[in-house]
Amino acid sequence: MPDRKVDVAVIGGGTAGMVAYRQARKHTESVVLIEAEQFGTTCARVGCMPSKLLIAAAESAHSAHHAQRFGIHAGPVRVDGQAVMNRVRRHRDRFVGGVLDAIEKIPEDDRILGRARFVDRHTLKVGEDLTVHAGRVVIATGSRTKVLPFLEEAGSRLITSDDIFDWSELPESVVVFGPGVIGLELGQALSRLGVRVRMFGVGGLVGPIRDPEIRQIALETFNQEFPLDADSKVREIRETERGVQVTFDDSDGDEATETFDYLLAATGRRPNVDGLNLDAAELELDDDGMPLFDPYTTQCGNSPVFIAGDANNRLPLLHEAADEGRIAGANAGRWPDVCTGLRRTPLTVVFTDPQIAACGRTLQETAEHCRGCYAVGSLNFRNQGRSRVMGKSRGLLRVYGEHGSGRFMGAEMFGPAAEHIAHLLAWSAQQHMSVDQMLDMPYYHPVIEEGLRTALQDLAAQLKRGPERAGDCMDCGPGA
Repeated sequence: MPDRKVDVAVIGGGTAGMVAYRQARKHTESVVLIEAEQFGTTCARVGCMPSKLLIAAAESAHSAHHAQRFGIHAGPVRVDGQAVMNRVRRHRDRFVGGVLDAIEKIPEDDRILGRARFVDRHTLKVGEDLTVHAGRVVIATGSRTKVLPFLEEAGSRLITSDDIFDWSELPESVVVFGPGVIGLELGQALSRLGVRVRMFGVGGLVGPIRDPEIRQIALETFNQEFPLDADSKVREIRETERGVQVTFDDSDGDEATETFDYLLAATGRRPNVDGLNLDAAELELDDDGMPLFDPYTTQCGNSPVFIAGDANNRLPLLHEAADEGRIAGANAGRWPDVCTGLRRTPLTVVFTDPQIAACGRTLQETAEHCRGCYAVGSLNFRNQGRSRVMGKSRGLLRVYGEHGSGRFMGAEMFGPAAEHIAHLLAWSAQQHMSVDQMLDMPYYHPVIEEGLRTALQDLAAQLKRGPERAGDCMDCGPGA
């Protein structure tokens, strides 16, 4: 196979890679897209879309089970696990097909299938036979599931989120390790579809929640549906003829043992950079072997190498991958003219029920940025009008603002319609709006967003009063 010489080589055919390829092509036609195994996105195959299909089925079952609180009696609810998974796979395949259609529109000569690794900063070996000489390289190799070694004791009963969507039937029981975004979404969905679920975590974390008051309410709420120990002590995991046996300390501190059909390892994802031979590219790496890069240009040091999407392990979200692919591809295409790109306000949504959302700065980041001179407004959804009407009056919203400027800093939320409220708040943060300006916006009645207004009113009142004590802010001297 003859060597290839190109201006830009993009490694990885997922979201970030596809966007980077298209952006680079705006500046040069000499671009190749290299994929190790199969073109397509994590989102469509095993991530965002199939998980939301499972969650949609779970929400339907949950609503049917609880219809009687509205005076609706529809008889016994039966979940047809085979039909549920058939629908998940059918629509999953449709989403994947759409992505593959987009890939097919890329000229065949621009697509290379094979595993790439660096020979030097400008040379890639693809498979065993092809060498690609590239003026610039974009690393967009995505990520894969991470399984902690002690979970491998589950043997053949060990699964990851990649495996679930190929099920033809729902199991009777699943133990979930990792109450992060993936674990919470899939664990709750399976529980609502009639699967016996128990969830274990370490360190007390619940999803991406950083506000301790919200975390506590979320933990209490999830435990009303399935056992969730966010700071567990698991003594043994063992595969048996009946399934996977887990021995752990229960809520009373006593030793308990339960057996499950499967163990779902939802302990995070790791970037796919370990097979790239990064040392040969002479990139500066951190202690974990990750390239150091500028998040505003995606450039690795001063090199002609850029890194985007889950591969850089910064913000492993699809919209962030697309943004980074756009920045990386444009900079690689117009090299050496490297420009900063738009980095949007951080926005995270977890599709549990209630939903979890965060935008802008976290509570800890607000405290650091404002040097301690900040206030917090809150709303408990227990008495929020529209939420009570809908039977969804659970959760807490906390909004953060800066004393002096009155500027909105960020928010975290566990409650109804969080995916929509978070967008309003993220837009406000990106526009650097003050809390008063946000309160001047229209609020319809009766909607859940009225709860947002209540939280902002609480925050505005505290900002007008100022810090509780003189010297509360780090910038304030004694007796200020």
